[in-house]
Amino acid sequence: MLFIKSANSLKTRIIALVFGLVLNSLGNALTIVSGCGSGIWTAASVNIHQLIGIDVGIMIFIFGIINALTNQILIRHIDVLRFIEEIIFISFFSSFIQIFTDFFESLGWNNLSLFFRIPMALIGVCFFCTAISLYQRANIFMHPNDDTTNILRFDYLKGNAVKSQLLDFTPPIVIILICSIFLHQIYSVGIGTIFSIIFNGILIQNADKFVFPSLKHNPNINDQIQNKKE
Repeated sequence: MLFIKSANSLKTRIIALVFGLVLNSLGNALTIVSGCGSGIWTAASVNIHQLIGIDVGIMIFIFGIINALTNQILIRHIDVLRFIEEIIFISFFSSFIQIFTDFFESLGWNNLSLFFRIPMALIGVCFFCTAISLYQRANIFMHPNDDTTNILRFDYLKGNAVKSQLLDFTPPIVIILICSIFLHQIYSVGIGTIFSIIFNGILIQNADKFVFPSLKHNPNINDQIQNKKE
């Protein structure tokens, strides 16, 4: 195994990546089952589906590819391995969301009263924000959208997680607003979505400090391998 000198061992980073992937899927599944508002990019996919009929899952995958291509521009060089890794992440991420969603629906959680479903949505947001913090710090590979915010945060916004999240939310918000002009209503936006828009960056920033605090913000592992070769 190639040894990479970094703030954390490779083993620690892999554990954080896997746990973050599962926790993110779990959190998103909770927001979906709650019916009280999903993440903003998911909401944008739902509204596009309502407008032109593209399947939500396909739209989420398309957004992922667009984010992965955007990251190549933001890092200012071509990193084919990074692109492939992010597509792999999307594939596992989508599968795990479906598994958790099916399980929660089999328990009847989608039919619970709002008294239970609203906290479910808020907990789901907290879960996926914590997950984002974990695998962004591990920085092996991640969801391309979260890589976008990570690049914006450290390469363009002086480490500010709140600003990077708000900047990343701008495109899906614009998409939802444009769709609403033609649909005359907005789909899949609720208290969970509003909570996510307001608190995503804050939750990630606090997770950095209080959840697995010994996990540092490691450099991207592909960059480390390339630098070692050079």
